[in-house]
Amino acid sequence: MSLAAENVSFDIGSELQRYLRHLRVERRLSPHTLNAYARDLKALEGYCEREQLELASIDSFAIRRFAAACHRKGASPRSLARRLSAVRRFFAYLVSEGVLKSNPAVHVQAPKPSRRLPATLDADQVAKLLAIEGDDELTARDRAMLELLYSSGLRLAELVGLDLIDLDLDDRSVRVTGKGNKTRVLPVGRLAVAALKDWLKRRAEVARPDEQAVFISQRGTRIAPRTVQQRLNAWAKRQGSSLRVHPHMLRHSFATHLLESSRNLRAVQELLGHASISTTQVYTHLDFQHLAQIYDQSHPRARRREE
Repeated sequence: MSLAAENVSFDIGSELQRYLRHLRVERRLSPHTLNAYARDLKALEGYCEREQLELASIDSFAIRRFAAACHRKGASPRSLARRLSAVRRFFAYLVSEGVLKSNPAVHVQAPKPSRRLPATLDADQVAKLLAIEGDDELTARDRAMLELLYSSGLRLAELVGLDLIDLDLDDRSVRVTGKGNKTRVLPVGRLAVAALKDWLKRRAEVARPDEQAVFISQRGTRIAPRTVQQRLNAWAKRQGSSLRVHPHMLRHSFATHLLESSRNLRAVQELLGHASISTTQVYTHLDFQHLAQIYDQSHPRARRREE
């Protein structure tokens, strides 16, 4: 059945130009956004010309074939999703203008992008990074921050948001407020506790009297996330790392190393503060080599016969 309005013939090229003019004049889109729309919709126009498709004959199957053709030409899932979004909006405009009766692209979705595995440090790299020497206030603060990031798997925002009341070093625990304003209590490792105690002895020398933040800047106020990032990367370089290390890399390393040792995905989920177990499952991919070694050592059909 034709999707175009009854007894009216429309040309896709002219409708495309009319839509782009609508985006420029009425919607007042920026030149950059307008160019992005034009590129994506020109790809659709070129496909329809090659396939000799009239506007009236474009249905959901044609849109799926168009998406498949873009994918074969190397379009990534992310690029394809953006292109299909532009196409859906174009056809929604045509429906609103009475050119089409329905939107043929409304139910066509791009394939989900493959999930990028988070970058991590192995245990030796972490040990080398955290072997920070120095006795001044700044070094003591940095040592405590990095030890806590790795010890408890904190997000950067959780680290800089810590107040003195959130620490219970006698109980070796810290209370953090994560995404969705959810609070969780986390254990703190022995080395992190020692580093925190050392820092807290020195903190009063630089902190403003009314400042409640655990980690403060040289001005005596709560440290900024950007400062933590800069200090971590500076220490990584100083300790001989060729990698660009960022705070979330320590969180990823915490999760990976814990999962390697415990095999308890639910516990790691709780410690990280993930709302969904599927978010935590990304770390299982990082651990395949370790699992393969266990398999080789344990499965009766995998073990080598002793000579």
